[in-house]
Amino acid sequence: MKDIYIRHIASQLGLKPWQVENCVQMFEDGDTIPFISRYRKERTGGMDDMEVASVRHWADVFSEMEKRKGTILETIDGLGKLTPELRARIEGCIDASELEDLYLPYRPKRRTRATVAREAGLEPLADRMYAVRGLADPAAEARKYLNDKVATVEDALAGARDIIAERLSETASVRETLRGIYRTRRVCSKATKAAKDNPDAAKYRSYFNFSMPVSRIPSHNLLAMLRAENEGFLSVSIDADQEKCANKMYYDFCQEHSYPSKPLAEQIRAAVEDSWKRLLDPSISNEILKEAKQKADVESIEVFGENLKQLLLSPPVGQKRILAIDPGFRNGCKTVCLDRQGNLLHHEIIFPHPPQNEKVKSIMAVSSMIEKYGIEAVAIGNGTASRETEEFMKKVHLPEGCKVWTVSEDGASIYSASEVAREEFPDEDVTVRGAVSIGRRLMDPLAELVKIDPKSLGVGQYQHDVDQGLLKEKLDNTVEMCVNSVGVNLNTASPYLLAYVAGIGPALAAKIVAYRTDTGVFKSRAELMKVPRLGAKAFEQCAGFLRIPDASNPLDNSAVHPECYHIVDRMARDLGVSTAELVGNAELCSGISASDYVEGDFGLPTVNDILKELAKPGRDPREAVSEFEFSQDVHDLEDLFPGMELPGIVTNITNFGAFVDVGLHENGLIHVSQMGVRGHVDPAKILKLHQRIRVSVLDVDLERKRISLRLLNS
Repeated sequence: MKDIYIRHIASQLGLKPWQVENCVQMFEDGDTIPFISRYRKERTGGMDDMEVASVRHWADVFSEMEKRKGTILETIDGLGKLTPELRARIEGCIDASELEDLYLPYRPKRRTRATVAREAGLEPLADRMYAVRGLADPAAEARKYLNDKVATVEDALAGARDIIAERLSETASVRETLRGIYRTRRVCSKATKAAKDNPDAAKYRSYFNFSMPVSRIPSHNLLAMLRAENEGFLSVSIDADQEKCANKMYYDFCQEHSYPSKPLAEQIRAAVEDSWKRLLDPSISNEILKEAKQKADVESIEVFGENLKQLLLSPPVGQKRILAIDPGFRNGCKTVCLDRQGNLLHHEIIFPHPPQNEKVKSIMAVSSMIEKYGIEAVAIGNGTASRETEEFMKKVHLPEGCKVWTVSEDGASIYSASEVAREEFPDEDVTVRGAVSIGRRLMDPLAELVKIDPKSLGVGQYQHDVDQGLLKEKLDNTVEMCVNSVGVNLNTASPYLLAYVAGIGPALAAKIVAYRTDTGVFKSRAELMKVPRLGAKAFEQCAGFLRIPDASNPLDNSAVHPECYHIVDRMARDLGVSTAELVGNAELCSGISASDYVEGDFGLPTVNDILKELAKPGRDPREAVSEFEFSQDVHDLEDLFPGMELPGIVTNITNFGAFVDVGLHENGLIHVSQMGVRGHVDPAKILKLHQRIRVSVLDVDLERKRISLRLLNS
């Protein structure tokens, strides 16, 4: 990669150029983001997953830019207009807008007014008029260009002005100057005629006459405005000042062309005003709106990524025998029993709620299932009839230690109808699959949620409006980071979970599962090399993230990479113990000097990581699961009143606030202004997804079913 790109990436991300250069080199060598951040800290200077992912993103951006430059250079060269100076400027570009500005005069274009004027032979007239200290009498010169296509002097002058206007619109310095002006202006929205009597437009009412500086508009406001514009309810624009822009263009770029006469100055001025109004204003406005949207996309995607990370790393209850209930009223509660590996043992439907009200029969059915299948935990979906089902379960005698948990249903219906669910449960209907997913989420949220498109998990902000390619990149990186930070049991993981392990992917994941099915469980990490098409590079990337709990070598159940096993063996020999005795012995590990084991490519960061892992091998970074109970006084919106204090669970975080489940079908909203912090507030820095909090009710809108909340200090 070119040095100009390396330096720019380093500057953008606050890194040293050598860090970026090493990362890019490792990407070119086929290394993955989790592997680089976890096992190559010496080469990155300790960069984390997000920093490495950002370098990868920019490296891909500039790789595409290089391809674009090649196309542009080839096109201009084919026209015979590629000068050494222009080549140097193009090759030195690091900004996409600047690159396209340089290409604009040479880019094939549709037939324009300037094209017609050139075809009529008016380009020499435009050249004479726009020459420095040009024509004293443009009208007299224009008479020389009258022909069968140009009937009058005014037609000739108009055609020349069209050519000058287009040249101005294609001048890189003019465009960049105007961008600077537009970035200081306001983005405005106004209601269209279609919005006047359309009830679907009501949700955008606050934007019917709205404006805010482009540089300060929050991402959720801009994305809402642009969505409404796409739906035909708003017109969105930049309020650029015509007089200011035209004057800036004239005095900065055209004044020297306006001598030696007033008639020529009037022609140039008219060309400038036409260029701005007809060509530059629409183009630059669209560019600045696109630029603002890109910024808003990044902000929203960052929020989505952070929410997804917190969701995927939600605390698991672990391998327990689960009774899972997908609650409902008329159609009953879909109930399933799962073993400790999440396999379906039994399913049936109970009807403890209206209209059937078969409470006694339902209690007997649930009690029988609990006893027969040795149930150790109960998972209840948080959708319709969730609170009522919780109340019902209080009437059921549960074994000691068996607790009832509420689980988010977001995406469960998407999973139940997916190809993944059909492969797992070909003989079961969607209701059974959905209940199974709820139970598995309690057992291990990460292992279950990787099967569902993250956009269906209810933790995004305008996720369908942002750049879908950028969103996919962010979400894929987030899922991959979460999976690899936790580690994966090689002998029990589904192919969907294995696919996110560094260096594996869907094809190799399927082959690993097929090998495991044919030959039995893996007894060591080294056995992975027997999997068809899993070569040395894939093994290098994935081995450290895979766990084998009962392996003969205890390091195979740790985050220590096989390339470093010899370092651990040497530590054990020096202490006079076996490797098995050293693994998990924090006291022995505390007495080891990391600097004594630095060698070759394995420096202090790697050795310190090894010692940390040896003290607590295979430690799950996720927090321990904790109990939670909603207020027993709240069952309907009518039960709420201003000033009422409630426990709640954060279900989604956006730039404008956080949504909170207080035990009703409708989530409440804590606006950023109600989080107890003055000035600009980033809700993600105050609250975390699934955090247990206390809130106070500010207002209840029964008609629109909206709850306004205030965050209380807890």
